[in-house]
Amino acid sequence: MSVDRYRLEGPLGHGGMASVHLARDTELDRPVAIKLLAENLAGDPAFRVRFLREARLAARLSHPNVVNVYDVGETRDGRPYIVMEHVPGITLADLLQQRGLLPAEEGVGLAVQASRGLAHAHAAGLVHRDVKPQNLLLRNDGTLKVADFGIARATETTGLTQVGTVLGTAAYLSPEQALGQEVTASADVYSLGAVVYELLTGQPPYEFDSLADLASKQAKGAITPVRELAPDVPPQVEGAVMRSLAVKPADRPASAEAFGAELVPGAFEPPTVPLTAPTKVAPALRRSRPVRLRLVLAGVLVVAATLLAVAVGTRGGGSPTPKPRPPAAVKPIQPGASAQEQARNIGAWLRRNSR
Repeated sequence: MSVDRYRLEGPLGHGGMASVHLARDTELDRPVAIKLLAENLAGDPAFRVRFLREARLAARLSHPNVVNVYDVGETRDGRPYIVMEHVPGITLADLLQQRGLLPAEEGVGLAVQASRGLAHAHAAGLVHRDVKPQNLLLRNDGTLKVADFGIARATETTGLTQVGTVLGTAAYLSPEQALGQEVTASADVYSLGAVVYELLTGQPPYEFDSLADLASKQAKGAITPVRELAPDVPPQVEGAVMRSLAVKPADRPASAEAFGAELVPGAFEPPTVPLTAPTKVAPALRRSRPVRLRLVLAGVLVVAATLLAVAVGTRGGGSPTPKPRPPAAVKPIQPGASAQEQARNIGAWLRRNSR
């Protein structure tokens, strides 16, 4: 590939639409994956423009369950390419080939990760249009990433896609997509549901010999229930998967997020609500508190002193009929200029009037 910045190091995969290569970004010194479009697709100028535009839109996505797109461009001989995050691991297609089917908990966990990635893309206005096991990458640490945003939509504008590629993808196409009708985010929900069905049962929802055969079976909507093929699958999971495969988009979960939440209640937690900022106390109010406290303390001391004075004045010498003593004149407490001076005045007042 005639691009100076990226040095190809070896092939990662090859398909009817593109070849994928492991490469190194020589400027940032990191491994990347480069998807190089097939020559027959790159020869269509309209397709090339559409493909690059969609890939640039996909580069705006940033989510743990979406493969990051770093760069797009064209080689010197005019072949478009996408530079993506390198995901060390395997595809779900490889996983199915190795294991046949997955335990319900494992399959549902992967499905929820995929639904999170698709929900992020849908919120950004992007519909994948080609959700299938080959486009779901499972990293070695167990993180699932949705790949190839932009490629599927671009290929809809050309008739150059190979027949085998179409048939391979058709097993996961929504009925409206197979009929050439308007495609919305609900089509991705259907496709993800078809992938989950295969993860849990080991086979796709429909077996068919041609696109016409698939369209006929989809119109009837006769799909074997999940639990007939995999009895250990929980009923709520079966219900969510079967609803996602409904013929009419209106009968499916309303969004990828809703589908994930049906598979695992609570999988999509509500956003964190920020706490209200504490109300600031005005400086004048803060300063007034010690003043009020001192006044209350002074009042308490005055009352205590008065009661003490009364007790002292009524104390007698033991005679049954004591002579009444004239009340002593009690002088008021002298006000102080500060809290310390006021405290000293109160103490002196108590000493004088306690004899």
